[in-house]
Amino acid sequence: MATFLYRLGRLAFRRRHVVALIWVALLALAGAGAVSAPAAGNASFSIPGTEAQRAFDLLEQRFPAANADGATARVVFKAPDGEKMTDVGHKATVDKTVKELSGGPEVAAVTDPYTTGAVSRDGTIAYASVNYKVSGIELEESSRTALKKAAQHARETGLTVEIGGDALFTTPETGTAEIVGIAIAAVVLVITLGSLIAAGLPLLTAIIGVGIGVATITVLAKPLDLGSTTSILATMIGLAVGIDYALFIVSRYRAELAEGREREEAAGRAVGTAGSAVVFAGLTVVIALVGLSVVNIPMLTKMGVAAAGTVAIAVLIALTMIPALLGYAGRAIKPAGERNGLLGRGRDGKKDEAKDAAEGEEKNGTKPGRPNMGTRWASFVVRRPVVVLLIGAVGLGAAAIPSSSLELGLPDDGSQPTSTTQRRAYDLLSQGFGPGVNGPLMVVVDAKDSDDPKASFAKVTDEIKDLKGIVAVTPAQPNETGDTAIVTVVPRSKPSSTATEDLVHAIRGAGADIEDTTDAKVLVTGATAMNIDVSQKLNDALLPYLALVVGLAFLLLIVVFRSVLVPLKAALGFLLSVLAALGAVVAVFQWGWMADLMGVEETGPVMSMMPIFMVGVVFGLAMDYEVFLVTRMREAYVHGEKPGQAVVTGFRHGARVVTAAAIIMIAVFSGFIGSSESMVRMIGFGLAVAVFFDAFIVRMAIVPAVLALLGHKAWWLPKWLDRVLPNVDVEGEGLRTGQDAPAEDRALVRA
Repeated sequence: MATFLYRLGRLAFRRRHVVALIWVALLALAGAGAVSAPAAGNASFSIPGTEAQRAFDLLEQRFPAANADGATARVVFKAPDGEKMTDVGHKATVDKTVKELSGGPEVAAVTDPYTTGAVSRDGTIAYASVNYKVSGIELEESSRTALKKAAQHARETGLTVEIGGDALFTTPETGTAEIVGIAIAAVVLVITLGSLIAAGLPLLTAIIGVGIGVATITVLAKPLDLGSTTSILATMIGLAVGIDYALFIVSRYRAELAEGREREEAAGRAVGTAGSAVVFAGLTVVIALVGLSVVNIPMLTKMGVAAAGTVAIAVLIALTMIPALLGYAGRAIKPAGERNGLLGRGRDGKKDEAKDAAEGEEKNGTKPGRPNMGTRWASFVVRRPVVVLLIGAVGLGAAAIPSSSLELGLPDDGSQPTSTTQRRAYDLLSQGFGPGVNGPLMVVVDAKDSDDPKASFAKVTDEIKDLKGIVAVTPAQPNETGDTAIVTVVPRSKPSSTATEDLVHAIRGAGADIEDTTDAKVLVTGATAMNIDVSQKLNDALLPYLALVVGLAFLLLIVVFRSVLVPLKAALGFLLSVLAALGAVVAVFQWGWMADLMGVEETGPVMSMMPIFMVGVVFGLAMDYEVFLVTRMREAYVHGEKPGQAVVTGFRHGARVVTAAAIIMIAVFSGFIGSSESMVRMIGFGLAVAVFFDAFIVRMAIVPAVLALLGHKAWWLPKWLDRVLPNVDVEGEGLRTGQDAPAEDRALVRA
């Protein structure tokens, strides 16, 4: 592989005009398609194989006119202090608003609060429900505008009017913090690479890669039913890995220049060595993201595949466009150890030949010199491996403690910022009717096989009324054929509470008994039941997903490192970091620690998709650092260094770049904490914390400590397995020994 990538890097360097033109053309083509494509909306949500989904599908068959998948809105009215919504003037305003809302071309039905009993007991709050013919994705902006105008007209009479529901869906905003994250990444790149031009290359290629990926997602959003959060998550991951992959190749290019190689040769060797690590690191990320499909939740699968596609583009750009841009940059990119005038006086000519020679001897290990920070830290870890290992493991274990209290759920209007009308509508409904009205349960009674459907409907209603934790149960509403009915149940507790989850299970338990006696099937659905089923399905899928992803990556890393214990150690270290990161997420978003700092206005269950999505992404990113750092150690070990010294050598060459890469990822992910979408904010925080734990505690402390303790055993591989495994040559050994290398390099090897 190293030889192929070496040739690819040299080719891209020589044919830089063609390579650059191809990528710019792809960006322009994707951008043009994105401009003409319809905007992404709120992706349809389905959970195959769950009771809530079966009930939803049954509603579409038996109640076709009900528009089960149509958008909904609740217009909530509150009378001024000392007045009631039953007053003549306020009642006239509500009647006028209902008529105004009914005139929309996409409106299916609007309920009158005075005829449906949607007025609070104290008479101060009322609400009208608006059902649309189309889903939230398909709802025209004119319908949303008409909804807002009707509410504004009612406000002008002195009423407090707020709107809740999915009809007001808007594209999430990530805020200025995302720009701050990129700015921090730029500063880190300048410090690491020593010049603005060198720092600009990873940023430029990452932006181009993300631009192509997100534009493609936008083009496919409508036909593939992709939600707007899909592009945000692809941006988040694509930016982080795109910058990191390019950083590793540019850093290796500068190191090759410092060895005295010509620029084209240096570009080829950088792609052949660091590029090999990029390929395998990117492959682990892609495996982790595509592996999300095992959960069998279409939305999660689409998110994972879209993000994986963006990562694949980042890998291809790093392997081709980076060497092409290095060709354009020419002498503006300095060898490692040299700086331009921006960060200090550079070295030139004979004046610094002695200094260059001394530094060259230090790199080759023939003269001690002053070690860098990575060398000093690795030397300390090698001397005190047990202490470092215990401190790191205990620290991560302590951070992971809150994860034992993890509660899962999906966000609703109650998790929105208090500045939004959706959140204010949620609070008004809770105040007037109890929190359960924000998440009513829909009980579907399928009496097609029952001898007496009407009796079955009555029995279901009576059984549910006897359950605890219920505020109201509506009479059964049968369909035209009379074989199916809907019973609406309003819980006493809020939608995301464990009490509501217990109630859902209680209704389903009672339904099983009813089916035994009446042959009528009882199914519970609605947004709240959907959320509960999603959480359960994700919990059930977590272990199989871990086994699949970690197993595949374990096999891949055995090929890369030609070791059994090193991949095993990598996987165990990942589990530590991801549990600690989940603990931090629970502490902030569920317990409320530092909630104000993170912009969390309402604590509650962690988003159901968060653990499994974070496992997938963090595993891929963790393996990035493992590959980039440990390949340097294996390279030194293979060349004859003792295990402890190989660890130090790996840190001397790789710690600075890996540290910069981790800081960049943390900065990019942290930028998404400013998003208005609670899911994006939580994922941004979780990934940033996970990268911090994994890069600086696991990879920088626990990994070298374990390798120092294992010694030669760390690189043990059964002979039979060694013969079976393909030699992928990630370290570029073939380029150093002269195998398939240019004639001048083979001559150097023979000399």
